[in-house]
Amino acid sequence: MVVQVKALACERPATLGLPLSRFSVADVAQQARQSGLVATISDSTVWRWLHADAMRPWQHRCWIFPRDPEFAVKAGRVLDLYQRRWQGKLLRDDEFVLSTDEKTSIQARTRIHPTLPPKPGVAMRAEHEYIRCGAWAYLAALDVHRAKVFGRCERKTGIAPFERLVDDVMHQPPYNHARRVFWIMDNGSSHRGARCVARLQAKYPRLVPVHGSIHASWLNQIEIYFSIIQRKVLTPNDFPTLAAVKQRLFAFQTHYEAMAQPFEWKFTRCDLTKLLNKFRASSDPLLRIAA
Repeated sequence: MVVQVKALACERPATLGLPLSRFSVADVAQQARQSGLVATISDSTVWRWLHADAMRPWQHRCWIFPRDPEFAVKAGRVLDLYQRRWQGKLLRDDEFVLSTDEKTSIQARTRIHPTLPPKPGVAMRAEHEYIRCGAWAYLAALDVHRAKVFGRCERKTGIAPFERLVDDVMHQPPYNHARRVFWIMDNGSSHRGARCVARLQAKYPRLVPVHGSIHASWLNQIEIYFSIIQRKVLTPNDFPTLAAVKQRLFAFQTHYEAMAQPFEWKFTRCDLTKLLNKFRASSDPLLRIAA
């Protein structure tokens, strides 16, 4: 009976004709009784049985795996650059690596009552209701070995806004006289594919675009900076104007650079190979698909 109840908990409710997305403990107990597995059973008993095998059918995780057949090659290039290597050779002192992307729809939300500061025993309190005052797209590039950040606030993303960010970087030292400047980027519409490469290199012959694989933003270090921005600058979101958001973002760039060190990136090409080999050897069909 215990095994049958656990097997029930491992089913998707929809396959049993139930109008549920996932089971709770009470749902499992009720279905066990209605299906005739048991005459009677308590919720606490079901919880104890499931807990013994760390089964939590009320929880769920989203997942996505890259399907790019060249994933290992593209990811390997990025990981090599983080170790200051390109095509098997060490980068020189006048070669630089930047990680870039866009953080879209950064709103300015004016709370209808003032945000109250924290005090003993009471957390900061932000009013739930707000007035929208517009939104920015924040385009940024991070020099991964110098912990230097370049950012722009634009009304929307696109080829022209992205190239304005590139201009900001490539027109100033040391990048304007560098031997090569590698730009790690995803496959967003602002900087996708061979046309992007041709367009950027026609303007800046020393610029080397490096596209990662689709669904591999976890390999792009600028995403770490964006997560810091989200936690330290944008949460809670309480800005009187859109201009105030821009001012805060740029002020944080200066604040960050004054104390930041390059991220201690430990995931290497060797680690990637081990991970993909683990996927290939796994009995889980989803992991084998990923490899």
